[in-house]
Amino acid sequence: AGSLRISQWADVVTVNVLPGPGVINGLKAALSESELKSRGCLVIAEMSSAGNLATANYTDRAVEMGEEESDFVLGFISQHRLSQKPGMMHFTPGVKLQEGGDNLGQCYLTPQEIVGRRGCDVIIVGRGICQSDSPAQTAQTYQQIAYDLYEKK
Repeated sequence: AGSLRISQWADVVTVNVLPGPGVINGLKAALSESELKSRGCLVIAEMSSAGNLATANYTDRAVEMGEEESDFVLGFISQHRLSQKPGMMHFTPGVKLQEGGDNLGQCYLTPQEIVGRRGCDVIIVGRGICQSDSPAQTAQTYQQIAYDLYEKK
């Protein structure tokens, strides 16, 4: 199933559902019954960059598709809690310790905003860790802040 044989090495993949639900169904079809129990996908429902094309209509439809396939969809890549369906998790990119942006249009929000106010479950941090002077220590800082906020939910 596919030239990259993703189903042989990836436990979780992100899915852009712009082409429709066939993307999710195609991934499911590539897995055996036992593999389906240990693998899944995250539907990209919202993005953290300025000017992105994920409109409200796209987001609403992406959430519908994800909820309809909740036996395989683990949750969403999003900037807000989009689903109240039990078990659906929300993973949020574009997180830094200080809000702001960059010259490429990336918009950054804090863990307090994402987990504390918007109700998301998992923060995704890239540059905030990679561009720090001590990445390991910075990663631990993000981990502790997010965990403490999650515990308060």
